Amino acid sequence: MTELNIDLALRGGSMKPMNAVNNGPSSPGVRDSYSSYEPYKAAHIPYARNHDASFFTGYGGEHTVDVHRIFKNFDADENDPANYIFEPTDDYLLRINEVGTKIFYRLGASIEHGYKYGTRVPKDFAKWARICEHIIRHYNEGWANGYKLGIEYWEIWNEPDCRNADGSNPCWQGTDDEFIEFYSVASKYLKEKFPKLKIGGPAFCHPWVHGDNDIKSKLLDTVAQGKAHMDFYSFHWYGRKVENIVSTFREGRRQLDERGLTSIPTILNEWNYIKGWLSDDWKYSMNVEKSLKGSAFIASIMCAGQHEPIDMLMYYDARPSTVMNGMFAWETYKCLKGYYPFIMFDALSQLGTHIPTEYAKDNIYSCAATNGKDYAVMLSHFDDDDNAATSKLKVTFENGEGTYKASYFILDEDHDLELFREETFAADNFAIYLDMPNFTSVLVKLEKI
Repeated sequence: MTELNIDLALRGGSMKPMNAVNNGPSSPGVRDSYSSYEPYKAAHIPYARNHDASFFTGYGGEHTVDVHRIFKNFDADENDPANYIFEPTDDYLLRINEVGTKIFYRLGASIEHGYKYGTRVPKDFAKWARICEHIIRHYNEGWANGYKLGIEYWEIWNEPDCRNADGSNPCWQGTDDEFIEFYSVASKYLKEKFPKLKIGGPAFCHPWVHGDNDIKSKLLDTVAQGKAHMDFYSFHWYGRKVENIVSTFREGRRQLDERGLTSIPTILNEWNYIKGWLSDDWKYSMNVEKSLKGSAFIASIMCAGQHEPIDMLMYYDARPSTVMNGMFAWETYKCLKGYYPFIMFDALSQLGTHIPTEYAKDNIYSCAATNGKDYAVMLSHFDDDDNAATSKLKVTFENGEGTYKASYFILDEDHDLELFREETFAADNFAIYLDMPNFTSVLVKLEKI
């Protein structure tokens, strides 16, 4: 039996946004068809990064978000509003704003696995930065019949270090040194123009550094030397073991701290379950992401992130797609198993204050929170071995005060976070017992009565 002790008197600071995502809700469109709008809104997603939004026609498709899609002719006058196409992105961002989710704007281009256009090296780095300045002014200051959305996070580029199996780069067509110069020019210019906004990036594929000539090492050294600006450091991670993502959290933090960049927060703004990127491993991964196993992976990563040195997690992807969206079913938008961990974590976020737990024990992952009166605990059993046995779990609560009603909500193959048991405890210390088959998640709410 796995035994977990939770001291209800402990406090671990505020709950962090471990339940942010890439991309926003869909809308019913002109045919009033299925949509993810209502369930997305119900999940209280804190932030939505808009990377790869241009791949979905319901967001505006080929005219949306990316700098080269909004400002089509790079040789045109960047000061003339007539040279910008804002309307599709306006509609998309307003929909995100409407559901109460904050926008995390990725400046740059969507990934290009085929013909390369938006990921080419800009002809004039300073002009590219000025174009971005006008995009920011449109959404935050009302320029060109724009809005005042208060978008705080502005991320420069995406995965300049990416490499396909054949060695090609689908995200940056220049050299590492060209990217560092580009990032330096853009980040310093935008920070000078918008000192109160968070300007950062660059959404590396991962934070691991391989030698002094690694692009990550060189960029962070440039930031440490004051030659580039970074209000947040973003990177990605895909894999199938929770302990590996924990190592990724720690490595990103270590790379900053060893350079004296201790005040810069780290943001993992793409992550999901991936066994492998090719052939049968890729097909298996796509099935897992939409399954109960995928939901347990999501819940476990959220629990780990709350305890570890990472400041925000952004799941990839809430964009309507046949791949890598484990939240909503393609075409019907029915909530998949992977949607419900977002509801679970939101229950903790609403309480507000984190209670530290021994969060990873025998492949049981946990996270707890309180508002000073009521409590909630999120539990998940994730073992990448599909044949792992059921875990018997004892959770002991210590230092309670008064009488509590315990309500248990289960996420398994037969239940979508449904109430399955209630108990009342009138002691300061008490224990609950659960059978946790692999890939099962449970939300326990303790209401003081």
